[in-house]
Amino acid sequence: MYTNVGAQPGVPRPPTNPQPNPFGNAFYGAGSGLIRGGLGAYGEKILGSSSEYVQSNISRYFSDPQYYFQVNDQYVRNKLKVVLLPFLHRGHWTRITEPVGGRLSYKPPIYDINAPDLYIPFMAFGTYVVLAGLSLGLQGKFSPEALNWLFVKGLLGWFLQVMLLKVTLLSLGSGEAPLLDIMAYAGYTFTGMCFPVLGRIIWRYSYYFLMPWTCLCMGVFLVKTMKRVLFAEVRSYDSSRHHYLLLFIALAQFPLFTWLGNISVNWLF
Repeated sequence: MYTNVGAQPGVPRPPTNPQPNPFGNAFYGAGSGLIRGGLGAYGEKILGSSSEYVQSNISRYFSDPQYYFQVNDQYVRNKLKVVLLPFLHRGHWTRITEPVGGRLSYKPPIYDINAPDLYIPFMAFGTYVVLAGLSLGLQGKFSPEALNWLFVKGLLGWFLQVMLLKVTLLSLGSGEAPLLDIMAYAGYTFTGMCFPVLGRIIWRYSYYFLMPWTCLCMGVFLVKTMKRVLFAEVRSYDSSRHHYLLLFIALAQFPLFTWLGNISVNWLF
C-alpha cells in the first residue's frame, strides 16, 4: 500500500535501494578470509605434524618390510659367509648410509652386506623345520602333531632371541631399533642351526662338533653386530656394562642352540 503513495511536497523520499557499506563488506570479507585461512593452515599443520609423527614412529619401530627382501644371489652367499664364518670377515661391520629425501637412510641389503634381511632367516627357518621332520622320520617318531610342535618350538626360539636382543638394548637406554631389524638378526640363528641338525642326520657324532662351532660363530656374529650396529646410537654408554651384556648374549647362544637342536617329540628336552 505504501509503494503507490507519491512523494509528498517538502518531504524527501527515502531511497528504495540503499548503498552497501563498503567498509563493512571489506572488513567482513577480510575477516572471514583470515579466519578461513588461519584455521585451514592450523588444521593442515596439525594433520601434517601428526602424520609425520606417525610415519616416523612406524619407520622407527617397524621400518618398511620390502626393504628386508631386496636381496640377490651374491648377497645371500656373502651373508652366509659372514654369519657362519664371522672370523673371516675382514671388512667393516657398520651399515652404509645414503641421503634420501634430505635424511640419511640405510642402503638395502643388495648394496650392503651388513644390512639385515628377512629372506635368509625365513628360508633357514623353513629348512630347519624340514630337517627336523626328516630327523623324526629316521627315528620312527614322525607325526603331524610332532612336526607342529617343532614348528612352534622354532617360533618360540626365534621369539626368545628377539627378546634377548630387545631387552639388552632397553637395558642400555636405547630401544629405538626397528623391530624388523632385531627379528632379522635373531632369525640368523636358524642359519647355523641347520648344520648340526643336518650333521646328525648324515653322521650322528658330527652333531657334537658342529653344535659348539655354530654356537660360537653365532655368538661372535651377534656380538659384532650389536657392538657396531645396534649399540651405535645408545645415548647412555657404560663400557663395563656394555661388555657384560655382550658376553651374556654370546653365552646365551649355547643353551638356546642346544634346546633347538634337540629334535624329539618332547617339548622341553
